[in-house]
This record gives sequence, structure tokens and C-alpha cells, in this order.
Amino acid sequence: MSHLRLYPESGGAAILDTADAGAIADALAAIDVRFEQWTSRPIPPDADQEAVLAAFAPEVARLKAEQGYRSVDVIRMAPDHPDREALRAKFLSEHRHTEDEVRFFVEGEGLFTLHVEDRVYAVLCTEGDLISVPAGTPHWFDMGPHPRFTAIRLFTNPDGWIAQFTGDPIADRFPRHAPVTA
Repeated sequence: MSHLRLYPESGGAAILDTADAGAIADALAAIDVRFEQWTSRPIPPDADQEAVLAAFAPEVARLKAEQGYRSVDVIRMAPDHPDREALRAKFLSEHRHTEDEVRFFVEGEGLFTLHVEDRVYAVLCTEGDLISVPAGTPHWFDMGPHPRFTAIRLFTNPDGWIAQFTGDPIADRFPRHAPVTA
């Protein structure tokens, strides 16, 4: 289930703690982050990229038309992935991108944590969730110690989607992802 915890930048207790999709969307819209829930569709475990993209073709086409995304791919992560620890560690520190970070969770889950002004928004995205983090927004992502997700990624330019680390240790002060799903 999708979840949002809003913290003061200094840490401590959450100011807002909700699993209500409407409240999540409203809180994120206030900081220009898009959050939507799409109708979930069963995807076979062995579905390739084309099958996953075909299942969500209308939604992907709509986003491409609205936002000008030119490239789309699918990323799949499983607990037995040989590079899971290195891949997890890669994005645990606060960073930015020069373009939007757009992810639709086909299955599984991941924790996006956004640092906007003096607040930290920890957004647990699960199956059916779309999140679009605007270019330049400081954030970090945690897929958890035993990651399991399939996500559709949309890009304006995949070559521009490179993490620019801020050097701020803020991510170390906030909870990491403890998976809800098995």
C-alpha cells in the first residue's frame, strides 16, 4: 500500500503519516511532484519489456504526449540479483537529475525520499503507483535489502539521467526502506 511520511528536515517524528492516495497526491502536488495510481494489471513473472510496455501502452502514450518523454524502458529487480547491494547503495545518498525521474511501479515497491525546502517526504511507491520527481529536486531512492519490483521508466533523454550528488548527509538521518511485500 502506498504511504507518505512527511518529516521536518531536522528529523524526528512525522508531521504527516498517511496511506490515503488522495492525501498523498495532494501533499506531493504542493511541491510539484506528480503522483497517480493506475489500474494494476497482472504481468507474468517472465514477461519481457515489450509485454510490460504493451500492458500499459495507453498510460505511457498519454504521459509521452503530455510531457514530451521520448524514451521508455522497464527495469526489473529481484532479491537474487547479483548486484542488488551495489545498485541499492548507488542511490541512497541525496542527489538530483537534470530531467524528471518518472517511475510507474508495475509490481513490488520502492521508497522515494524527497528533500524540498525544510521538509522530507518519504513516499513508499507500490504496485500501480506513478511518481514523477521534477528535474533538480533533491532526493534519494531505496529499493530495500531484498528488492523486488518492476517499473516502467520514462525519459526525455536517458543520457541526461545521471545522478548529481549533493554531498549532504541528510539521507542518513531518515529511515531506510523496510519492505512491506515479500
